[in-house]
Amino acid sequence: MARVVVDVMLKPEILDPQGQAVANALPRLGVTSVSSVRIGRRIEIEFDGEPDLETAREIADKLLANPVIEDFVVTTSDAEVA
Repeated sequence: MARVVVDVMLKPEILDPQGQAVANALPRLGVTSVSSVRIGRRIEIEFDGEPDLETAREIADKLLANPVIEDFVVTTSDAEVA
């Protein structure tokens, strides 16, 4: 089996309240060197045989990401599937 990874992130111009909440909490943990945090999603798709990047892109574009506010990147995974 082959694994394809889809990383979905809010576009840079879209506010990320979840990331902002994490960034605001970091100083309470003693972490002061982080200037920004963005929260996203990672989706793993397993294909029988070779990974089909075009199909994965179509799935991401039509189902996994909202193209109005999110960007996505499709990559193959180097991790072996058990």
